Formats: sequence, C-alpha cells, structure tokens
Amino acid sequence: MKLIKLFAVLLLLVFASSSFAQGSSQGVAPTEQQLEQFQKLPKSQQKALAEKYGISLDALGFSTDGESSDDEGSNKNSSSILPRDLDEKDSEELTDEEKFKPKEEEIKPFGYELFSGEPTTFAPSENALVPSTYMVGPGDTFTLNLYGKESFNGEVTVDREGRLVIDKLQPVNVAGMQYNQVVELIQQKVEQEMIGVRAFVSMGETRTIRVMVLGEAYKPGAYTIPSLSSITHALFVSGGLSDIGSLRNIQLKRAGKTIQTLDLYDLLIEGDSSDDVILKPGDVVFIPPVGKQVTISGEVRRPAIFELQGSESLDEVIAMAGGLTAQAYPQKTIVERYTGNSSKTILQLDITKNSQYSPKNGDTIKVPASSDELDNAVTLIGAVTYPGNYSWKEGDKVSRLFTSVKSDLLPTADYEYGLIVREVNQKGDIEVHQFSPLEASQNNVKSDLELKARDIVVIFSRFQTKDDEEAALKTLAITKEQLELRERMKLWEQYEEKQFYEFIDLGGALEKELAEQLAAEESKKITNITDFLNSKEEELKESDYAVFSREKLLRPIIAKLNQQSSYSSQVKIFGIRGEVRFDGVYPLPINATVKKAVLAAGGLKESTFLEKAEITRYSNEHKSLLDHVEVDLNEALTSNDNEKFAIQSKDSISIYPIPNWQKDLQIEIVGEVRFPGIYSIRKGEDLTKVLERAGGFTEFSYPEGAIFTRESIRFQEQQQLNKLSEDLRRDIAAKSFNSSITDSSLSYKDMDSLITDLAKVKAVGRLVIDLPAIEQGQQHLPLQDQDVLYIPTKSNSISVVGEVNFSTSHIFKAGLSLDDYINRSGGFKQRADEERIYIIKASGLVTIPDQGSWFAANKAEELSPGDTIVVPLNTEHVDNLTLWSTATQILYQMGVALAAISSL
Repeated sequence: MKLIKLFAVLLLLVFASSSFAQGSSQGVAPTEQQLEQFQKLPKSQQKALAEKYGISLDALGFSTDGESSDDEGSNKNSSSILPRDLDEKDSEELTDEEKFKPKEEEIKPFGYELFSGEPTTFAPSENALVPSTYMVGPGDTFTLNLYGKESFNGEVTVDREGRLVIDKLQPVNVAGMQYNQVVELIQQKVEQEMIGVRAFVSMGETRTIRVMVLGEAYKPGAYTIPSLSSITHALFVSGGLSDIGSLRNIQLKRAGKTIQTLDLYDLLIEGDSSDDVILKPGDVVFIPPVGKQVTISGEVRRPAIFELQGSESLDEVIAMAGGLTAQAYPQKTIVERYTGNSSKTILQLDITKNSQYSPKNGDTIKVPASSDELDNAVTLIGAVTYPGNYSWKEGDKVSRLFTSVKSDLLPTADYEYGLIVREVNQKGDIEVHQFSPLEASQNNVKSDLELKARDIVVIFSRFQTKDDEEAALKTLAITKEQLELRERMKLWEQYEEKQFYEFIDLGGALEKELAEQLAAEESKKITNITDFLNSKEEELKESDYAVFSREKLLRPIIAKLNQQSSYSSQVKIFGIRGEVRFDGVYPLPINATVKKAVLAAGGLKESTFLEKAEITRYSNEHKSLLDHVEVDLNEALTSNDNEKFAIQSKDSISIYPIPNWQKDLQIEIVGEVRFPGIYSIRKGEDLTKVLERAGGFTEFSYPEGAIFTRESIRFQEQQQLNKLSEDLRRDIAAKSFNSSITDSSLSYKDMDSLITDLAKVKAVGRLVIDLPAIEQGQQHLPLQDQDVLYIPTKSNSISVVGEVNFSTSHIFKAGLSLDDYINRSGGFKQRADEERIYIIKASGLVTIPDQGSWFAANKAEELSPGDTIVVPLNTEHVDNLTLWSTATQILYQMGVALAAISSL
C-alpha cells in the first residue's frame, strides 16, 4: 500500500509541477491536496522532486527545512521531525577513505534505534478504544444516536466552557469528568427529559493537547498531540532521545511533581507498557541524562551498551543482552574496568559459578567464543565419497571409515596410498602415518592403524593431472550417483582445502606462501642430490593438476614439516625418482621403508629393474658428505625386515630401468618402396635391414635423391638457427652506433623485419646419406626413434637458382656442362658471384665445381639428374653510382693534399 500511495503522490507531483512550470502565467498552481501529500514526504525527497521538476519550495509555501510556512498546517501535523539517519545522510557525505575502509562491528547503546528512521508525523489511531478513565475536556466530540419516539444521529462537541449542548436538552458541564461518567450522564438525561427515547453514546474525535518534551530529547520543545497520546507518543513526536538521554528514568511531571517514571527497558525487553500512561494538557515529559552504562560484547545474542538503573547483577545484564549464544565460552569471560587513574584493569570471570562481581559504570564485558577445533572427532578428506568430520572414541581404527572401498571412495581414489596427519604436541607439530586404504578395509593389521582425536585422514587420487583423470573416468561405466560424486570433488577448493590448511596451522596467507616456498627449496636440495631435475618434465600449471592429486594434497603437509624442522630435528621428507609413476618429494611417514616410498610414488613401472636400486643419504658422521646405499629392490618389496630397508630424513631413492629397456621405437618409410609405412625397430637396428623388411625399392625409385630426417638433428639445427638470429640482432645493434658512408642504408625497421623472418625459419633435420651404398650393405646407419626416410620418384631435371636471369628447371641431358645450363637460364645477373657457384646433389650433398683448369668447369660428369645449380649473390658488389661517388671523394681528398704540399 505504501508503494501505491507513493506512486500516486509522484503522479500528482508530476502533474502539479508541469502545470506550475508551463502555466505559471495563467496562474495554475498545485492543489491543496497535492501540497499536503508533498509535505508528508521526507525532506530529501522533497528537494529531489523539486529540483527534478523545477519547483521552488518557497513558491509552494515550504521552507528549506521541510516545514510548512503555514502555521495552521503545522498544527494539523503533530511534528515535522525527520528521521535522524536521513538528516545525517543529507548533511554529511562520506569521503573516499570512509567508503572503502573496512567496517568494524560497532557496539551501540541499546534501544535508541527504536526512534530512528520513523515517519515525520505520528498520531495514535482515532479508532483506538477510549479508556473509561479518560478525562473529557473542551474539543472532544461525542457521537449521539437517539432511538424511540424521536430519532437523531449526529455529533456533539464539548465547547470552550466545558459544556455539552444537545438539541432539546439542557446543556450539561462535562469538563473534568471521566469518559464513562459522561456517557452515563447523557443516557440518564435523555431518558429523564425525553420519555420513550433511548440514547447510545460513543466517543468521536478527541481533542488535541499541548505538552512539553524537555531534557535530553532529540528535539526538545512544545508539541501539540492527540489527547489519547501516552509518554512514548510524546517521545516519537520529538524524534526520540538524544545520544545521552536515559531510557530508564523518563519522568512525567504534572504541576511540578513527578507522578510517573517510565523505564523503556521494561517495554523493549519484557513488553510491559503498564507505566506508559496517558498524558494530560500541560504535562511535561522530562528525559534526564543517561546513568551508569556497561558494554557487553562477544557471544551474546544482543551485544550493546546497556544502562544500569541500580545494582543490577551480571546475570541481569546478560539477560538484557538476550542471554549467551551456544558458541559462548563463559568460563573465560573478561571484564575491562576503569580504575580511576590513567589505566584499565582486567578481571577474569567464570560466570557459570557464583561470582562476587558487580557491574560498574564503564565496565566492558567480553564473552569469548569456544574454539572451533574438534575434540573427539577425526576428519576425512580427499578422494572420498563423504568427506567431513566423524566421531571418535578410544580404540577406533581406520577401517571404521571404510566399510567398502567401492562405496566410500571415489572411482579415482588410490587404494594403496593414504596418510594420517597427526598433531604430536601443543605447538601443533605434526607427524605422518602411511597406510593402504584397501588393506585397511580388509582389517589388515599393518594398515588398519589406530586413530587419535583430531587426526586428519587423507585419501589421494591415483591420477596426477585432470586430463588423465577425465580420460579414465570416460572409460568407466559410471552411474548417476557417481556422476554426482564427480561434481562433489569440487568441494575440495571450497571446504576441505581451507579446513586442511587450518589444521596444519600455516598461519595467514603470507605465512602459508613463505612456508610453501621454503618447502619447495628444500625439495630442490633433495632432488639435486641425484640430479633429480635432469629427468623431470616441464612443470604443470596449478589448474592442470587433479583435485585430489599428490601435488595438491601433499603441498601443505610438506610445507608444515619444513616449517617445524630445526637443528635438532631434520625435516621429515624424502625424494624418489626414476621408474615410478609419480616421482617427487614426499612426507616421511613413521616407520618409513623402501616399500612405503614406492607405494607413495604410485608404484613401479613395467620397466623397473628389480635387482638394484640406490639410496643417497647424508652421512650420519659428516653431514656434508653423501653415502650411497645399494638395495635389492625385489627383496625390499617382499621382505618384512623394516629395519634393513628403512629410509631416513632427506633420503633420495633412485629406481633404475631394465638395461637396454626401451619403449616402442618407430621409423617411417615413405615413397618408392614396396611396403611404405611405419616400422617398429629395436634400439640400434640398421637401416639396411629395415629396407629389406620394406620389400626394397620399386622400379620407379630414385635412391640417390633420398631424404632422411632425424629429430635430434632437427633440434640441434633449430638451436643453431635461433643462435644465429640472436647473434645477427646483436651485431646489427652494435654497428648502429658506428655507421659510415660504406655501411648498409637499410633502416632499423627493415633490419628487424629481416631478423624476424630469419627467426621464423624452421629446421628440417636432414641427414645426408648414400642410400644405394646403405642398401647394398656397404655403409651402416643405426636408426633412432622418429626417423623418417623419403625415397622420391626418378627425377630427369636440373634446376638453376640464384643470380641468373631466369631461375628454372631443365631436362637433364648427358654431355651438357654447368655453363650450358646457366646459359639456358639467361646467363648471370650483374651481381652474380661467378667464382662461388656450387651444386646441391639430389642426395643433399653440396659440391663445388673444380675450376682449377680451363676445361675443369665444363666437365659434364659433375652433374646428374635431380641436381640444383646455385649461383650466389656477390655481397661485395658496388653499384656504379656509389663507386663514382666514392672515387670522387678520394680524388678530391688527393687534390687537397697535393695543393697543401705545393704550397710548402
């Protein structure tokens, strides 16, 4: 309804403002009803609407403070007190610092907010029941209904003399009488003077009275209010109490005497309004300053500043605050008290017991919260179906958490590797216990470890990256319930990770980051022992790791172990590399062995050499020296001798591959062989044998022009090209500082474009071979993985490229010489370097024509089908204009020198 009324008012205002703006010359102005509705709006809305529609508040009869200039209008409204929060917002604007400054919870005095933000006017309902003790006075109206021989329906008003005049009846004086007495008097008078007529009397409109609101009121003064108003009505009309007004000692004074005291706490806390009496004309509502105050904060339902009326106890103060919350820890309650000098004192209370503490003025009572740490509980996180907190009692084991690995663990869970992270002292230091979830569910004694209170049980994924995990899940027949569990895996980032970091107590974000950096540095020290990083693949991004991967879940544990290490206690971590699924750094568990280390790393690969492994560790006698311990891996995995195969802090375990073990090596043969395709080879196999497997050459093959590429050569060539590009860029930059007339006139942009084009050149990795000799067994070429052999079709052409007038290819003809082919391409260009011509054979071999004798350059046997003749550019060539310009400068300098000599 309020929104509908406001919308209607806005429509009226728009119409009124447009009429006022457009028709002011014709005398069109807002109506009285529109002005009345406008007056009821808050001051801020009045100003905003007036500015928007170009209305002057002075022209409408309103002053700038929102009050009407018409005295009569002001009497009709009980008050024009604005909500104090609006006044503050209108008068003060927040600075940028205040806008963005973090807001702290502010403890405010209790009860004062009741009067803030109220409407600008307040009046009790005219339909309210009139109490029988109401004192009738001038201005009160009665509704009179007569029935019988005569009928009459109307209203009669008590005049200024206090008389009530009813038609056909003698006036009666009713001023000072109670309402029930007036009703009885009228009924008796009608029955006596009007025989056969009965009267029904009720109260109409009540009169207005004038009272004073003084003391610590928000806006003290005289107010005209309805006669049925009580003390609280007067408080509302005056805008409530000031910041230092008392809520517990509001006094009603009549004829100079205090006849009633109102304690608003009775009304606000207990709902008792018995002391909120009706006011009479001339009454004074006096608000004294606030008395003693205490502040109570923390785990109470209503933190606030409360006023003390007398000698309230602590229990009464807590009752005012709504009582304690369920999280409260009252045994550690703190009281801050002023001692009368320049300092405070602290009192420690246990408010669950009878305390002699008595609240005093200025006391601040703080009820702390209980710790969020769980007492008799363990926490399960990671790749589990139902992560969270579980109850614990003495004697509980891991098997209690896993009734079935299929139902209690996610499909991606690692059944062989789990950890228990346990606090060992008051400082929060941790130790790690390793177990197998699969064996624990089967009640295996070694893995079914006993749990302690506040243990965290961590279950890992058997995949390290999200891509591997997703690929594995796609191959499984996953039910609808399991698909929902995959979505629940995202809970780690929102709940489990936060709880995990809080448990191991890495502190704030900065401490956490520093601890992880130190752990990473310590990990590098371990890996460097056995050149760990030489075989490591490029590190993945944080977002690429699986949610429950070892990388993510172990990071905070390793960081904590590194953080708690000291001179007397080495960091409890170890490294493992080689033929395991997930090499890296792991927390050292209690009773750590080689077998546990292998399971932590995800198990062994197929290529593992079981007869030998090596442990590199710091010497017990000389910490700066290293010892290398050989281990029979097969025995270490099957033996129960934990002492013999125990591992220590900072050990680095190397797991070796089977000698000559290799993956599936492949080469590709393309072109003119009988069976082209991809062939699997063994390490070091000769190309001759693979050609035999491919069925040999076809009748159209041209083995002399075979192209053989190798990945390792391509990588080396690409490195050389990159180095050449960088060297050239550096040389050009150096020469740009000492340019001369003989230097190139290329701009920096052109040179940079040239170098950029050079950097884009991709290496081919071609190896020049004599394939016919290899095929016949005269030469041997051991193959490598990813080698490619291309055998072209027979070629019958000679190509001429470079500084010739027309670069093209010619049909090979026996007996034609090098010059013959060049002449057939139009001869040399002006800038051709005739002395540096070279031939690229079809096999890729580069030859230089023998020009030692007159007839040597014309030997036709130097050329064969598929060859390419290259005529290079003469880089020392100087054009005629530059030549003559340089010569002129030289002759000029010589003439100057001769003239100087002649003058001697």
